[in-house]
Amino acid sequence: MASCALFATKTPTVGNVKTLKIFVGTWNVGGKCPENGLVLDDFLQVHSPSDIYVLGFQEIVPLNAGNVLVIEDSEPAARWLALINQTLNGPHSTVQSLRKAACPKYSLKAMSKQLRTESKRKLKMCTCVSDLERKNSGDSCFWCQPNNVSQGNLSSEEEEGPDGVICSEVTNYAVHGQKYSLVVSKQMVGIFLSIWVKRDLVQHVSHLRTACISRGILGLGNKGCISVSMLLYQTSFCFICSHLASGEKEGDEIRRNFDVVEILRNTQFPRRCKVPNTCVPERILEHVRIIWLGDLNYRIALSQTEAMRLVKNHEWETLLRKDQLKMEMDAGRVFKGWREGLIKFAPTYKYSCNSDTYLGEANIPPNKRRTPAWCDRILWKGVGIHQLSYERKDSNKYRFSDHRPVYAIFSVEVSVRGTSNSNLIKIEVEELLPSQRSI
Repeated sequence: MASCALFATKTPTVGNVKTLKIFVGTWNVGGKCPENGLVLDDFLQVHSPSDIYVLGFQEIVPLNAGNVLVIEDSEPAARWLALINQTLNGPHSTVQSLRKAACPKYSLKAMSKQLRTESKRKLKMCTCVSDLERKNSGDSCFWCQPNNVSQGNLSSEEEEGPDGVICSEVTNYAVHGQKYSLVVSKQMVGIFLSIWVKRDLVQHVSHLRTACISRGILGLGNKGCISVSMLLYQTSFCFICSHLASGEKEGDEIRRNFDVVEILRNTQFPRRCKVPNTCVPERILEHVRIIWLGDLNYRIALSQTEAMRLVKNHEWETLLRKDQLKMEMDAGRVFKGWREGLIKFAPTYKYSCNSDTYLGEANIPPNKRRTPAWCDRILWKGVGIHQLSYERKDSNKYRFSDHRPVYAIFSVEVSVRGTSNSNLIKIEVEELLPSQRSI
């Protein structure tokens, strides 16, 4: 096994590292919009704030023929975005102004525009060269803005980034008490991913790109993933929000494995930078830090009766021995080299709506019952990343879905640019197994 370094021209100075905290949350909301009065403070752990929030949803719209075959409904995503903004930035944030707007429905595009700052300075997409070098060479990349651009030269028009991704703008001052800026929001049918960054960190985010892989029925996107690639300071990150193949029949785990393989093989981020040999990973496994979240749909390989017995006795360790994802990872058939924190919480699926009763123990016909499972998971891969917590959130207000939300908090080390802005920083990628290199 050999290590891989990306486009190294300069190494960071000793001690030139920052430690940041990242909150990662995933929730299959069962096609339901947030209920009136719902607050997410306890789920987002706002009492102990993170520097970055990565929030992924699945089934943000019902996976019916209309949403899959015709056009996806963006109103639920906009409502969730408004709720997240209200939780992170307070009740007097920009969400209130949208509710008073003339349009009768929430719009994801309109909501994303509302959550952009008023300075009209776009998120810098490239930090590969200094402003002086960029001016002299004429080389630039997508939406690259010089640091000394004047306020008067910037457009106030709403714009979208690659693949329709909504990008935020940089602000150097608080707008309506804003603490966090939305840097990206993207929907693909029922999958929705948004990333929020502390206001003073936004200026250090660059090379933001998205990619979508459609899976499921005829590859139309009722399953699949949204991936976001970005640099934070000089460290590359990739966040993957997925919804994998469903089913609890024997052999369905193979379909989920195949979804993972296809996502890793086919996801490629568009190269926007014109500067040659830049430190911009184009594939998932080239990134230094990778976090995968979502409804992975792996089930428990036990009879419904036996699984329910173990759940009622809180015998998580015994139950985990039959968890399909753990068994497939241990056998090296999927997610080779990835890590997951220790699960110390009850299975997150499948509940009867508006109750704490698993569908497996409900008084319904046997063919409609489901074996409890840890479908909702968060995994990671890379150096300099440490998981601080891994929990599911239980509250009466989260009962409207048949899944329970799950979150993880990570401590990550990022390389910060040295005294010279004209050189690239070395990005070291952890050792990759041969099988991963071939994906």
